[in-house]
Amino acid sequence: MTTAEHPPTADRHLSPRPALGRLRRARARFLAGHPLPEDVPDEVAAAWRRARFYGVRHDFAGPFPAQAPRLPDPALLEAARPVLDRVGPVLDHERVTLVLTDARLRVQWARGHAPDEVLCPDLSEQRVGPNSAALALRTGHRAEVHGPEHILDVWQEVSAVSVPLRAPGDGRPVGTVTVASALCGGCSPHPQAGLAEATAAAVEAELRAHARLPERALLDAYLAACEGQDRPVVAFAGHSRLVSDAAGRLLSTREIEDLERAVHAVLRQDGSGTGLPHGAEVEPVRHLGETVGAVAVLDPRREREPATPAGRLPIALAGQSVPWRHATERAAELATTRAPLLLVGERGTGKTALARELLNGTDPLVVDAAEGGLHEALPGGSRGLVLRHAERLAQPDVAAIVTLLETRPTTPLLVTYTPGAPPGPCLQRLLDTLAARSVTLPALRERTEDIRELLTAVAPASVPGQPPLTWTLDARRALERYPWPGNVTELAHVVRSLAQRRRTTGPVRRAELPDPVREGPAGRPLSPMENAERTAILEALRRNGGNKARAAAALGIGRATLYRKLRTYGSQA
Repeated sequence: MTTAEHPPTADRHLSPRPALGRLRRARARFLAGHPLPEDVPDEVAAAWRRARFYGVRHDFAGPFPAQAPRLPDPALLEAARPVLDRVGPVLDHERVTLVLTDARLRVQWARGHAPDEVLCPDLSEQRVGPNSAALALRTGHRAEVHGPEHILDVWQEVSAVSVPLRAPGDGRPVGTVTVASALCGGCSPHPQAGLAEATAAAVEAELRAHARLPERALLDAYLAACEGQDRPVVAFAGHSRLVSDAAGRLLSTREIEDLERAVHAVLRQDGSGTGLPHGAEVEPVRHLGETVGAVAVLDPRREREPATPAGRLPIALAGQSVPWRHATERAAELATTRAPLLLVGERGTGKTALARELLNGTDPLVVDAAEGGLHEALPGGSRGLVLRHAERLAQPDVAAIVTLLETRPTTPLLVTYTPGAPPGPCLQRLLDTLAARSVTLPALRERTEDIRELLTAVAPASVPGQPPLTWTLDARRALERYPWPGNVTELAHVVRSLAQRRRTTGPVRRAELPDPVREGPAGRPLSPMENAERTAILEALRRNGGNKARAAAALGIGRATLYRKLRTYGSQA
């Protein structure tokens, strides 16, 4: 599996690809559950493991089942159609297949010689495992995948090269162009790399010629829905809203916010929605392969209904950002049925807190896999179970969970899992079983807009007669810039430590924050040793009032070395 960071030139030496024979043997060992040889490229092994986690079946024989309507993006297809029509006749002579996908890797157009059992309407890794289109979209560069680098058996004799398509202006990925052929693993680059590059360049030129502002696309859809009449219509796009007079009379501000959250959930499922407030019908607004908003047309004859669909549990955890709402709403939706649910995320993202919310009112048993002896602690009857730290399950405890799933499949079971070291084969099989119903919680750095609300939620209760903890704008900006490797747990620790030790009154200033938070993230990703060294330098500077000469002497290094390390770590101290 390779990517081309730049278009290849005649005088650039390309690194040799791993021998396909070795990869075939390694793939067979992987599918049999054996350890991989050391010579398997890391990116190939990681792609195979992702496919196993997603539950992709390597032996699927095709043809691929038809899926829901493709929801084509008119702007992308309109721009690409003239190019594809010109390239089409070439395919009849080259014995290749040309495929166009949107930004979600749904196939929008395909032509060529590939048999039906090879073509798939959805090229996302969750559906078909590693492939060049998914790799190109993820890396942002031309990518190739050959034969055994795929996980699917039907693609073992296929080589493919893909090029990402970028939107004019901001360069966002809007789709991919893929050329697939018979296996040519000894070739580097792929013989049809030039065709893929040229087709992508021509489509991007057409996109530039057809470009319209996303706001204009939303406005056009909104006006078309209003049809010049007094209809209750609401359009959403990021922080912007268009509300017709009729909708303004029908909905309060809070109800519009509830409707927006419900519409986001509908867009995630690619549907028109059922059970929405006021019988709303939702139409996504797409621009250059990306959903830029939605238009909701309300039925004024319908009585007011709660925004939360019947049976779905309300989530009271702090946070209103789109990534957090999407994750928690999806978890609440899955929790309405009595089947296991896997909550995945980095440490400290709130997996256990969300699990408790989802089982609120059922008096669940919370057990930690790190403590062992799980088979003795499993609940009887229908009592719910929250299993923390599944990544630390020992083999006997894995067997106990599997037995629980087989003998009491309706027992409410929520499992939290923090990805890290590759799991053993027994745990991996359990994770594969649970992955069909899983939700990934976003890291705090992916929802920094929630920090302001979280600061209040994690702060300790104020002492009677004292005001609650508040923050200066400068301090809050520093908190929002910090990457928070420990996520919400680390934020809570910082807030509570400040509340306990500060002796001053008034808002918390930036100078009171811990050194790493106050100084902001390093200029580049640091290793654990570099991170520890940077923290020690910042602490020495703080103890010495910012005097670099005294700080260097305290650390036992020269002042020139201190300056060099500060530049290396991107510190503003």
